[in-house]
Amino acid sequence: MRILAIIPAYNEARNITAVIEDLKCFSGDILVVNDGSTDDTAAVAKGLGAEVVSHPFNLGIGGTVQTGLRYAYEHGYDMAIQFDGDGQHRGDQIFKIVELVQRGEADLVIGSRTLPGGYKMGITRFIGSRIFHCLIRCLAGKAIHDPTSGFRCYGKQTIRLFSRFYTDDYPEVESIITAARNGLRVVEVPVLMRGRLSGHSSITRRKSAYYMLKVTLAMVVDAMRGRDLVGES
Repeated sequence: MRILAIIPAYNEARNITAVIEDLKCFSGDILVVNDGSTDDTAAVAKGLGAEVVSHPFNLGIGGTVQTGLRYAYEHGYDMAIQFDGDGQHRGDQIFKIVELVQRGEADLVIGSRTLPGGYKMGITRFIGSRIFHCLIRCLAGKAIHDPTSGFRCYGKQTIRLFSRFYTDDYPEVESIITAARNGLRVVEVPVLMRGRLSGHSSITRRKSAYYMLKVTLAMVVDAMRGRDLVGES
């Protein structure tokens, strides 16, 4: 099966070398989606042999992931891995999120930081994840304990769906709803993660509050639509 690692990256020049080096154990192809970085992210990634697609300006994580999934769809990949450019995700954990898709038992696998053996997040993020967990369970009937995790494996059907329909802003939680409501099998597995290698997250406490409100409203609207996007042309 052909598999692509998608690395969304915005001003990650200080981290991207270690991230790509960490993928040496990965047998697939590597694509860095440079989201309008103002540093040398694209040049460093190209110098390390990765394929690079660059946005002319910053689109945010949703647009960046969708660019990678469109690339995967247009180039005929069977699976795609979302692997963050800040160094938190670990190459030696990829097999855990790939296995179920390879066996045909899942369409979207989320690497969970909160199941036994997983990474422990901060209290604010933990509370937010619990709220989203309850909403997803009510709206989509899925028990996802770490819905904000960006460490994911997408199967072929999921690649096709998200290459056409994907939330621009803060997509992690909404994409679970979209996948589940379109009959795709969403599961999670425990994984190990690390802290950022350098730099700081762009998600402040104020942005976290906005994130929770925006995503909650979007999830309710999405549930009210009840559209089957997979079957659309």
